Amino acid sequence: MSKPNYEDLLKAGVHFGHLKKKWNPAMAPYIFMERNGIHIIDLHKTIAKMEEAGKALAQIAKSGKKIMFVATKKQAKDIVAKKVAETNMPFVTERWPGGMLTNFATIRKAVRKMSLIDKMETDGTFDNISKRERLQIMRQRAKLERTLGSISDLTRLPAALFIVDINKEHIAIKEARKLNIPTFALVDTNTDPKLVDFPIPANDDATKSIDAIISFAVDAIKEGLGERKADKDKQAEAASKAEEKKEKKAKAEAPEAEAK
Repeated sequence: MSKPNYEDLLKAGVHFGHLKKKWNPAMAPYIFMERNGIHIIDLHKTIAKMEEAGKALAQIAKSGKKIMFVATKKQAKDIVAKKVAETNMPFVTERWPGGMLTNFATIRKAVRKMSLIDKMETDGTFDNISKRERLQIMRQRAKLERTLGSISDLTRLPAALFIVDINKEHIAIKEARKLNIPTFALVDTNTDPKLVDFPIPANDDATKSIDAIISFAVDAIKEGLGERKADKDKQAEAASKAEEKKEKKAKAEAPEAEAK
């Protein structure tokens, strides 16, 4: 796994925190200094936490489990949607539906409803209902797609959550903590890092900062997925060789059996 580059993080503005008056004292260990009334995050500690989080993310991905990304703030949603989609991991970039985790069975029903509507389009059901009813159903389908489309392949609770702004996504944090689901997150100087299992001290408002941290997380996940694929390929190759050896042995033994 590549080590985060200090200069790149500096250029991305990862070190810029909030005004001193908005700070959360729990972030004190990660604050380097105050400049013009603004807290500056210690990037050396950011790098250490990024590496720690990266190893854990790679391991989860390698195990075949899912990591859900949560980023509903304007400056983060497009970045997350674009980059996380490359890993086939679920993400929430629209409103967080209450009970997404704690009432997962109900959320799954809503996802299945999308599939049901899709089936209605092809099995002739739409031919037997009015145009108005059809329009209402399709509007409902579009609404479900906006909020749940990115998690349609999630058949069980995610193994972890990666959150961009824990103050904004406080409901997601609360649900994850209730279910003991590990959390990864950017923690700015106005947040409580103790609420997160893998806090990454970073500016969670600037687009470039968010992009830098999300890109690193996605690369870690890709590495884990790559290792998983490599392991599977090795297992398949070993099984193929074992089968080939077995066939050769059977052929070698066949003439001996005929001779007897």
